[in-house]
Amino acid sequence: MKVEFAPLSLPLRRRLQTASVVQWVFSFLALGLCCAALFIYLFFTRFWLISALYTAWWLIDRETPQKGGRRIHIIRNSVVWRHMRDYFPIKLVKTTELDPRKNYLLGFHPHGVLAAGAFVNFCTEASGFSTLFPGITPHLMMLSLWFRIPFLRDYLMSGGLVPSDKESASHVLRRPEGGNLLTIIVGGAQEALDARPGSFILLLRKRRGFVRLAIEHGTPLVPVFSFGENELYEQVSNPRGSWLRWLQYQLQQIMGVSLPLFHARGIFQYSFGLLPYRRPIYTVVGKPIPVQRKHNPSEEEVDQLHQKYLEELSKLFEEHKVKYNIPEDKHLEFI
Repeated sequence: MKVEFAPLSLPLRRRLQTASVVQWVFSFLALGLCCAALFIYLFFTRFWLISALYTAWWLIDRETPQKGGRRIHIIRNSVVWRHMRDYFPIKLVKTTELDPRKNYLLGFHPHGVLAAGAFVNFCTEASGFSTLFPGITPHLMMLSLWFRIPFLRDYLMSGGLVPSDKESASHVLRRPEGGNLLTIIVGGAQEALDARPGSFILLLRKRRGFVRLAIEHGTPLVPVFSFGENELYEQVSNPRGSWLRWLQYQLQQIMGVSLPLFHARGIFQYSFGLLPYRRPIYTVVGKPIPVQRKHNPSEEEVDQLHQKYLEELSKLFEEHKVKYNIPEDKHLEFI
């Protein structure tokens, strides 16, 4: 006998969507501190053995993040991520097939404030990645420092996150069986300082490391633009040359993460808070750029492929911008 459940009411669905985004926004801002504090606190209680055993496990398992991580499909398929997808909503748009016999290096743009599109599309199954790209296993690179926090590192790996270092990237891209996709948010944390509605500034002109990595492994480059990523938050004015931008840059050099002063809406009101606005995100996956493998590419070869990548990314943006309500006179700006 098949049991059918009544559909959730709209108010309840919206509350669940908001709750899912709340836990995501604060998972990286607060969960890291909570995990570290809990780990230390347990050492001074009768449950000290938990932290002691985890320390032993951590030492044994310390290289796992650099070796592709350890994804847990139950977590990737959690209903929480579907509610988060519907909050904005977020949609993954496929424009071409990806051959599961090959590995791919995907450049994601723009970073936005919290990279919501990158997380939902490549760290969960909420947008149907495995259905759209069968036989492809996605990985998303994240700042290495997050993987040094006890307990949190295991949560991050469960979704397919890996540290943003060359060792981790090479491990994914050199797998001979193919079927792996490594996503790099090329602009990184620094690009988040330019993330505001109506901005199409990409920190990409001098970023060539991902291109060199693709050549060294002979991995096709896939440009991706996430329309709506910069529309989720307002940001305090911080033009280049201002004291605030200088301070943010100095803190980034010290901490490794940028600190954009962003705001949007609250949980129970819409005038001010840390929750993102309910604005749609369309993450469009472009056509792969073939790459000839070379162990030690010259600067000229890297520059040529980098220029090709810029052209293909611009072409992808221009072909789809009107569809996603971007004015005709808006174009990507590479700095």
